[in-house]
Order: sequence, then C-alpha cells, then structure tokens
Amino acid sequence: MKNALVLFLALAAVTMNAREPDLVLKVWPGKPPGTQVPGPEKDVTKPSSNKVGGKRLIRLGGVSEPTLSVYRPKKAKDTGAAVVICPGGGYNILALDLEGTEVADWLNTLGVTGIVLKYRVPMRGDKDTKWQTPLKDAQRAMSLVRSHAKKWKIDPNRIGILGFSAGGNLSALTSTRFQKREYQAIDKVDQVSPRPNFACLIYPAWLNQSGTTELKNYFTVTKGTPPMFFAHAMDDPIECEASIAMFLALRKLKIPADLHIYDQGGHGYGLRRTKQPVTTWPDRLEDWLRVREFLDSSNQ
Repeated sequence: MKNALVLFLALAAVTMNAREPDLVLKVWPGKPPGTQVPGPEKDVTKPSSNKVGGKRLIRLGGVSEPTLSVYRPKKAKDTGAAVVICPGGGYNILALDLEGTEVADWLNTLGVTGIVLKYRVPMRGDKDTKWQTPLKDAQRAMSLVRSHAKKWKIDPNRIGILGFSAGGNLSALTSTRFQKREYQAIDKVDQVSPRPNFACLIYPAWLNQSGTTELKNYFTVTKGTPPMFFAHAMDDPIECEASIAMFLALRKLKIPADLHIYDQGGHGYGLRRTKQPVTTWPDRLEDWLRVREFLDSSNQ
C-alpha cells in the first residue's frame, strides 16, 4: 500500500510539472491494423526503478491506442520544421518523458514542432519481429503529420524523425522502408508520403548483425534514404556497431550523415546532462540541423 502511494505521488508530480501538448491526435481512425495490445495504459515505473540524471522517468506500458502529441514552438521562433519523436523502451514500454516530451520541449527551443509518437507496446516476439506493428504506427504517423502540414504551417519537406534505442530502431526502419507500407491504405492520409526528410538516431538498437558492422537485411538503404545523424557510446550495452553499420551503408551511397561515437556514457540518458560528453549530443545535433538547413525558415 505504501509503495503504491509513493508511485502515485511520484507520477502526479511528474504530470503536474509536464507541459500539456497543443494537440493530441489518434494515429488511426478506427481499429489499428496489426497486433492488438491489451490495456490498460499505465506507468509501470516502481519506486525501486533506476533514475536518470537524478530524476524518475515514466515507463509507459499497455499502449493500445497510438497517438501523436503535438508541441508547438513560440510563433516568433517557429522555423516551420517538425520532428516525430519515437521514445525507446525495448518495444516493451515507452520512456515517455525522458525520450519523448523532454525532447519535444528541447526541439521547441530551436523553433521546431516536436511531435511525440506513442506507438503500441508491449510487443511479443524477438527483436527481429517486435518492430512490425510499431512500424505501421510510425508510417501512418509520418503521413498524418505531412497531411496536416498546411494547417499546422510546417514545411512538408522538413519533417524528420528522431528515436532512441528501440525508438531509434523504429526511426531507422521508417527511414529505410518507406517505399511500401506495412499495411493496406485506408484513406487519403495514406496517399501522402511516409518518408522522413531526415533521421536522428540516438543509441539506436538492433540495426546490425550482432558483432559486425553489417546491416540487418530488413533495412533497405537506397539513394532515397534521408540524411541521418547518430550518437552512441562505446560502452553502451547496445553495441555502437549498430550506428556504424547504418553510417557505412549511407556512406556507400554518398548520403549525408554525421556519426558521433563517444568513449563512455552507457545507454538511456535521453537529453539529461551528466558529466559524460556523450550527453552533449543535442548540441551536435543542433549544429547538424543548421548546417543541413533544416532550421532555415527561408526554405518554407
């Protein structure tokens, strides 16, 4: 009883301090295709769960209804760029604040609309099959955002995707498997391209054949694959060869990419700063976005 009360108070504190999204949309108009997840949706963090940067985090499970939460920057700062954010969590939970809403807040400071994708979890199976239903959610999400570009005053040619760990895996899949949908088109939204204009993969998981720098065969890198940014630590239990493998595949086709491998830092730090240089990756990403002119509102 005491532990339940502690958990309730902790979650309430996080919720009260969180900024409300400007808009929340359902990803699907009806029953989502693919694996159906039983609810209820809930934070499964326990008082004993590890903290990141000295703070607790939301570990959301039982996500059966995929949604997009839209966070807009201040009008005077809005560049017209947007990023769909895919939190990590091993396709079992979503680190909703650490790798979701906190990222949207940071993107807003750059003048970018941050859009948190709450995709379906948990997924059963192994790491080579868990992504199949979340990819449906991500493809639909990209098309949905682009279909609202005019209404939301965002540039349809500057819509990126940013993911962490399993969310990085999902972002990589969305960026390399956009030629064909993983589901049957259901409406006009599905006539709009699901291809991200750029991708940011932060400690992405399961991109490579284990122990090698060879991509898994379900990633299809072509000349149409968007530019990418990577950040990873050498001591990450999710081996940094994952990022290296994708980088090398991009390099072979001369697709622009920035790869940042740090000595230490581990896994799952999100944007929360520590003494480790790897947690300065947002500064490097901002540099990259500016150099690539994704933050240039004159492109709109």
